[in-house]
Amino acid sequence: MDVGIGSVLITGGAGFIGSHLAQALATKGCRVTVLDNLTSGHLENIKDFMKDITFVEGDIRDKDLLKKITQHCDVVFHQAAVVSVTKTVDDPVGSALVNELGTLAVLDAARQNNVKRVVLASSSAVYGDDPQLPKIESMPPNPLSPYAVQKLTNELYADLYNELYGMETVCLRYFNVFGPRQDPSSPYSGVISIFMRLATEGRTAVIFGDGEQTRDFVFVGDVVQANILAATGNAAGEIFNVGTGKAISVNALWALISRMAGDEQKPTYEPARAGDVMHSLAGVTKGYDRLMFQASVPLTDGLSQTLAWYRNHLTAQ
Repeated sequence: MDVGIGSVLITGGAGFIGSHLAQALATKGCRVTVLDNLTSGHLENIKDFMKDITFVEGDIRDKDLLKKITQHCDVVFHQAAVVSVTKTVDDPVGSALVNELGTLAVLDAARQNNVKRVVLASSSAVYGDDPQLPKIESMPPNPLSPYAVQKLTNELYADLYNELYGMETVCLRYFNVFGPRQDPSSPYSGVISIFMRLATEGRTAVIFGDGEQTRDFVFVGDVVQANILAATGNAAGEIFNVGTGKAISVNALWALISRMAGDEQKPTYEPARAGDVMHSLAGVTKGYDRLMFQASVPLTDGLSQTLAWYRNHLTAQ
């Protein structure tokens, strides 16, 4: 299926979400360029379709490189970032150089080359610990980490470029994305990738707090679809949540994953981590009304696909 986009650049395209987006767009006939410095991305993620894309190893802070590879580009999908909240807490300045100045460099290269639209990956972290559920896009932001501040700053820059320069921008606030290729080896991985590795290896999970905290988990394939709709729909200057509108507790999640893995084990518990949000749930009305985006992969189906990938991946290591 042709999505009507000729040429795209995906920053962070060898990463977890970026590689899925690159594969989907290449399959749909787009000319795809992937830019990644391989800090957290992996060539393994794109090796199966490397012949169908152009891979450039480089950094989003390299303004000359960005200016070169955004020429003749219709859409930029900006996925590159320091994605760990913990890393941004440990190194707020270093992470801001990537997440803020790097994003600004991407936006400006796109402006200079008259790119039609830039779709930026933002985060539900901008909502902070506001107890209101679901989280809707019109809520006042309440960032509680350098990561959340950096993502919110990106949204402000995106809006500025849309208004001041007339370059179309769309920001997507991801909730808890999961799926194949999410790196299970990093201590900063999402909880599902960590649980998957533990269940596959027959080990039990450590849950911080009482495990009754809830999260809105959205499958990576649905996130790809949201990006494509954001690139092609009537959405310029807008911000959208990307989630399912459904939540599950961490306790129930571990029980489900360990049962699927065939080795049900009781988790152990440690004290809650400072700054952890108790409940998170995406409001999905705006995304459906404006983009016709609706997450379509049920949690159990997404977990099944992800578990199969982890089993193959860990066996091959």
